[in-house]
Amino acid sequence: MIIKDNSLEDIADQLAGQDYAITENFLTLEEVRAIVEVFEYHRKEDNFKRAGIGKQEDFTLDKQIRGDYIKWIDPENAFPAVKVFLGKINELKDYLNMTCYLGLRDYETHFAIYPPGSFYKRHLDQFQGDGARRITFICYLNEGWQPGDGGELRMYLKDREEDLHPTAGKLVCFRSEMIEHEVLVAHKHRYSLTGWMLNHPVGLGFIKQP
Repeated sequence: MIIKDNSLEDIADQLAGQDYAITENFLTLEEVRAIVEVFEYHRKEDNFKRAGIGKQEDFTLDKQIRGDYIKWIDPENAFPAVKVFLGKINELKDYLNMTCYLGLRDYETHFAIYPPGSFYKRHLDQFQGDGARRITFICYLNEGWQPGDGGELRMYLKDREEDLHPTAGKLVCFRSEMIEHEVLVAHKHRYSLTGWMLNHPVGLGFIKQP
């Protein structure tokens, strides 16, 4: 096993009870630091691209809505440190299928960087006419993050708003079709691994952003 059964069970219980889950130590600090080295490699190689909204003919770039930069991850060619994370996500996907009967078939994920001053306005993680995304997952990689650094994830729940600091090793999962959310303005570079568990295999009726 890559992660403990009780951690998987806790995530599943939270999702079943409130449509989101928060796990503080999904990655160890050593695992976080190893993945950050991969981020720095891709930054030096200029592999990040500005993220957009929509897909295919509806795809647009609009810095008034979102200002992050992303690089999609190819699991087969990922660096070893990233494969550790992907292994944990795959195990979580299988466990959620077994316990929550979500019909998850695959997942996709990318590196995300929010430079100082960037944000992502309130939105829902579903494309129009495409319900492939079932579970959103975000794992933060920001060691020593302080409240004044910004970049919080704000979730719009039924009865309140909840802000979560993007601290190193934390995993947040939520129902993609149910919970609207936004990223508040970051005041220093904010790193995360962001992705979605899907109800069909990657590449089947779904095309990633460029």
